[in-house]
Amino acid sequence: MGVVLNIENGKREPASIKDLIDLTAADMGRVNELILSKAGSDVEMIPEVANHLISSGGKRLRPMLTLAAAQMFGYAGEGHVKLATSVEFMHTATLLHDDVVDESGMRRGKKTARMIWGNQASVLVGDFLLGQAFRMMVDVGSLEALDILSSAASIIAEGEVMQLAAAKNLETTEDEHFAVIKAKTAALFSAAAEVGPVIAQATRNDRAALRSYGMNLGLAFQLIDDALDYGGTSKDLGKNVGDDFREGKVTLPVILAYRRGTKAERTFWKRAIEDNVVDDAGLEKAIGLMTRHGAIADTIGRARHFGEIARDALAPLEETPQKSALIDVIDFCISRVN
Repeated sequence: MGVVLNIENGKREPASIKDLIDLTAADMGRVNELILSKAGSDVEMIPEVANHLISSGGKRLRPMLTLAAAQMFGYAGEGHVKLATSVEFMHTATLLHDDVVDESGMRRGKKTARMIWGNQASVLVGDFLLGQAFRMMVDVGSLEALDILSSAASIIAEGEVMQLAAAKNLETTEDEHFAVIKAKTAALFSAAAEVGPVIAQATRNDRAALRSYGMNLGLAFQLIDDALDYGGTSKDLGKNVGDDFREGKVTLPVILAYRRGTKAERTFWKRAIEDNVVDDAGLEKAIGLMTRHGAIADTIGRARHFGEIARDALAPLEETPQKSALIDVIDFCISRVN
């Protein structure tokens, strides 16, 4: 189902985050140990639900950003491991909550926790992981890092409510959609990148650079996800292709195709998104309309724009292996559409 997206001219080496993985490997080993330790509980269902998602093969990109950003400024303590683990727990909690709100059946190629244990268990285990995340933040002893991550948690929740309020609303503007993904996705990328230089006691300019890098990387990342839902593979997405369409999500490709469409095409979108009249034939038609109106290509173009802002944010910083690896992450996120 879907079309293959390939918008590059000529052949290029595929983008990779190998350098980031290599640079953070030792610290990520400690993060993974801490994840298993802190996801434990005497309440049997908690580790079962948590480990179902934690062990399901995510790249752990966000905690790696925290570790690399701390290394970049010469941090030599232990706090970055706890903060990176906190970031991963926050991310895992939002996935557990998201799957309940979205009524999702698949996540990273496996049944979602809600399909196995139910909605109540998914929500409550997500809450447990958030609690553990905040305990680790307090352990680190940096009020500024605690402020950044706790603010991000609040912003993410606001983003969820904003998305719920805008659900199935085809009159959603591009700016309104960016506000949602900035809160829902980009805020955690931004916080994950910023707390590294914060605990390394880097300058305010350095902190601002990593904050901007993370925010714009997160925007690019989510826009590529939006595009992949209509032209990627389940392997790329970690969920079924077309899930956004089936769930009636108003993402950027839908917004652009709806606004650029004819009256008859808008009627199709209203039936599909607002009335939830969806099937495989409808998904094929949706992809065809998006292709006709350049909606997928323009979504990728927006992602590239935010990727360039992220790259420019790092430009003034000293050349280090970590800086190079963080730049590779931008290329990797966008190259998923090829």
